[in-house]
Amino acid sequence: MSKTQTNTATPLRIHWLICFAAILGLMVYNVACHLWLQDHRLALDESQRILIRSIFYLLAIALFPFTKLVRHILLRLNQTMPGDDSSRARYLKTIIVTQALIGINGLFGLVMFYLGDDYNTLYIFSLLAAVGLALHRPQADEYAAIVHSRRVD
Repeated sequence: MSKTQTNTATPLRIHWLICFAAILGLMVYNVACHLWLQDHRLALDESQRILIRSIFYLLAIALFPFTKLVRHILLRLNQTMPGDDSSRARYLKTIIVTQALIGINGLFGLVMFYLGDDYNTLYIFSLLAAVGLALHRPQADEYAAIVHSRRVD
């Protein structure tokens, strides 16, 4: 198979690798909390943790529509902005930004665990991040729309 055939057969391979790396990062957070961070946690007062946890929940809830809005804007910019970047490179930037934004939810769980919260808070934030990562995965129809609108690859 020639290089061009390989590229058109799997145009979103690197995009999916970014998603798998984000999910792997979530797994590493959880394993690290179980194996190493358990002995190094802070004993923050419960009232302070409740306040921080509530703020993190509000931020996590707000991150979902915000990330969707950012993704929508980036997709439209990918279709309309002039430039020499390929459609694949433009879509890769969109995937990286949205995966990074929604992956912040997993960090909230890690921070709360470090501050002294239980595993359930870690799991809740990790699952929120995993759902967000799944929602903002690469989609062939979005990529096809970028390619079609630019008529260049």
